[in-house]
Amino acid sequence: MNITLRQLRIFEAVARHLSFTRAAEDLHLTQPAVSMQVKQLEEVAGLPLFEQVGKRIFLTEAGREMEVYARGVLATLEEARVVFDELRGLKRGHLHIAVASTANYFVPQLLAEFCRRFPGVQVSLDVTNREGLLEALEDNVTDLVIMGKPPARIEVEAEVFMENPLVAIAAPGHALAGESAIPLSRLQDETFLIRERGSGTRSATERFFHEQGVSLSSTMEMSSSESIKQGVQAGLGLGLLSLHTLEMELALRRLVILDVNELPIIRNWYVMHRSGKRLSAVARSFRAFVKDEAGEILDLPTLD
Repeated sequence: MNITLRQLRIFEAVARHLSFTRAAEDLHLTQPAVSMQVKQLEEVAGLPLFEQVGKRIFLTEAGREMEVYARGVLATLEEARVVFDELRGLKRGHLHIAVASTANYFVPQLLAEFCRRFPGVQVSLDVTNREGLLEALEDNVTDLVIMGKPPARIEVEAEVFMENPLVAIAAPGHALAGESAIPLSRLQDETFLIRERGSGTRSATERFFHEQGVSLSSTMEMSSSESIKQGVQAGLGLGLLSLHTLEMELALRRLVILDVNELPIIRNWYVMHRSGKRLSAVARSFRAFVKDEAGEILDLPTLD
């Protein structure tokens, strides 16, 4: 069978997403180009690989068989890349990491220092919410992931490298600003600006208030930490965010941290990868670099 690697990569992306559009976005190709390559692969196979039911597409029996072989071939090529990266050492190599959107406030600083030490390394950085990170781990499409709580349903090797405190924030003119030892129950009548579903910060917030027996009477959903900070500054309500996202706003006194009993929520940052994954020399070095030096390199706000 005269099948090209390009065809296999495109087919695998369509099979993974079950969407020509999402595969095209993932591969930075046009949708017609993706469709054409899949059609050519079907002609070589002599069987349809996808079928459309309504507006959705599904793998045919032949498509499911092709998916097994495609992933096997691509996995073997990835192993070969890892081996040759190791043979070259860290003079060259590629690092693909995915990070939680909250972690993106400090990860670029780590990457800048790592790339300064190893200028031949190329880096791909994906920034997404928790659901996107779980998908990346599930599909094993990234070297390393930096996020909060490790997933329960995916086997990973995860190591803590830094604490991640979640603090309550308010505009400086808010009635609670400046008060000390605020009872947690005082917050239940306040409007809270919260992250979208699928966010690790959102999950931690909801879990915390549930465990404390506090129900928030009014919430407003925001799509990012930045939008929450802007909303809190504008007086729309309070927020609960990672301390590591607040450096500039605290320094400029645009936001203040509320002194609330039971807060902050102390979480942790983890660097992780799928269990059994064979990490390249570059990925192993970056993992060690994060574990050993992140705290010293990063200039992050503290609660002291």
